[in-house]
Amino acid sequence: MDATNPLGDFLRARREQTRPEDVGLGPGVGLRRVPGLRREEVAMLAGISADYYLRLEQGRERHPSVQVLDALAGVLGLDPEATAYMIGLSRTRSRRAARPAVERVPASILHLLRQLSMPAFVQNRYLDILASNSMARALSPNLAPGANRLRAVFLDQAERELFRDWRQAMQSVVGQMRADSGGATDDPRLTALVGELSLKSDCFRQLWARHEVRRREGIVSRLHHPEVGDLDLYCDKLAVAGADGQLLVIYHAEPGTESARSLALLGSIAASTADHVADSVRPGDSARLYPLE
Repeated sequence: MDATNPLGDFLRARREQTRPEDVGLGPGVGLRRVPGLRREEVAMLAGISADYYLRLEQGRERHPSVQVLDALAGVLGLDPEATAYMIGLSRTRSRRAARPAVERVPASILHLLRQLSMPAFVQNRYLDILASNSMARALSPNLAPGANRLRAVFLDQAERELFRDWRQAMQSVVGQMRADSGGATDDPRLTALVGELSLKSDCFRQLWARHEVRRREGIVSRLHHPEVGDLDLYCDKLAVAGADGQLLVIYHAEPGTESARSLALLGSIAASTADHVADSVRPGDSARLYPLE
């Protein structure tokens, strides 16, 4: 991930994805040698000079006003989430203290995971799995602590086969990663992960280059489990209070549906094959990264 000109890279990618007809210009206006809109068209529609817009894309102007960014968001058809992300790219960031090498999940959340009868796990902003219950691991072995969801879905063929609409699911997870990053393109862990996946997966590299930003909560994940068949599961993400960037992710089914019955069957399978690995969490302790039974 190139952190030298994040705002310019974002603007260029989104400009190339915006069709002339999307902004009322018509597809046949002039001979087009580039995809999407021309720079001067974006500038005209946003009410700024072509030279100023060129400087934004080239990184020679890095701190435009919110009014300019709002105008550009309107031209490029950005939703509020993508607009906030773009504004974040233009802001000077203070150097943050290094994150701890081992992230800790609050003990109360670990106890909650034990009580949930549906697949649930805790992930961080890099989509590392920090803790999970046996139902989550029965849904996918890649939901075990220590796994990374991005690596799994792009590099593990078995994980791909879990999704009935894999391409759409991947667009969503990459967009979520951008949204969660908050425009922090200088984050070394994020840079390393993006660099690794860009080298190993053509699909990831193409999706990351689109600069799409998505934060879709309460979506339905369409899965196919090798033992219980098709599952249509809601996927809800809840912020863990007091834990920087951690999310509690819960999969659950509509009561009375075939998916609910299949999820219950998965629960029976998980109970019969549980390895009963004990964690070492004590009252008041905040969590080693162990599976939860």
